[in-house]
Amino acid sequence: MTQKTPLKAWGLLITLSLIWGSSFILIKKGLLGLEPMEVGSIRILSASLFLLPFALRKYRKIRREHIKYLISVGLVGSFIPAFLFAIAQTRLESSITGVLNALTPIFTILVGLIFYHQKQRPQVFVGVVVGFIGTTVLVLAGSGGDMNNFNFYALFVVAATVMYALNTNIIKYHLSDLKALTITSVSLSFVGPLAAIQLLLFTDYPTKLMHVEGTLLATSFILILGVVGTAIALLIFNRLVSLTDPVFTSSVTYIIPVVAICWGLFDGEVLLLSHVLGIGGILIGVYIANTSRRK
Repeated sequence: MTQKTPLKAWGLLITLSLIWGSSFILIKKGLLGLEPMEVGSIRILSASLFLLPFALRKYRKIRREHIKYLISVGLVGSFIPAFLFAIAQTRLESSITGVLNALTPIFTILVGLIFYHQKQRPQVFVGVVVGFIGTTVLVLAGSGGDMNNFNFYALFVVAATVMYALNTNIIKYHLSDLKALTITSVSLSFVGPLAAIQLLLFTDYPTKLMHVEGTLLATSFILILGVVGTAIALLIFNRLVSLTDPVFTSSVTYIIPVVAICWGLFDGEVLLLSHVLGIGGILIGVYIANTSRRK
């Protein structure tokens, strides 16, 4: 690395963390004028259209055996989680959603262990346990601080992180010969039409856009989420990986929840002591599991 590269890498890392950490507040604002199905559809469709020029150039690099895995990546890595997050945030604060998203590395380890027989150090399992204890505390806290009030909507976020974990392992074990931009642009091109069908045929979005006040503003938040939070963030992520290494890049896992919490507090959300304890447990668990795995 040259003297200039580390500063550039830090700049990219901070930018990426700000973008991805802001995605949860954008979903929250989008839900003020849109239904969850509309939020998910617009998010995927906008990202797919933005990356379509890349996908058209990458199709020739795709072999027949790649197609089923690319469709899987499109579904579990983008399409289904987009709807799960939107549904979750109808009853869950954006800051809490951002923290629960940090479970992705833990589930990635577990999926690799269960389905791909990866060997792990014992310390990894300590991190997994600590992370799940933190999740339990965070979920049980509820919006009112009553520890007996289990917020089932958090399970939508947990399900999304499991899908992200499956997505990571599919890419690692079945699509490692393709570049990340090829994988993402082509996989999104496969699910983009599904999002369009969902939006136009199974919602009243076109009518709402013309006649309901606030729909256009809400749509603009989700368009930013799709284009900037998915497409452009991917380009930044690819560049960051090429400049540094996975250890440095994975630092984004710890910064995203901080950004999400800051946005939540700025928007008037309240963090209780039980929330703070749960957040701490999740981040400590992710740290232990990740650092043990890297060693």
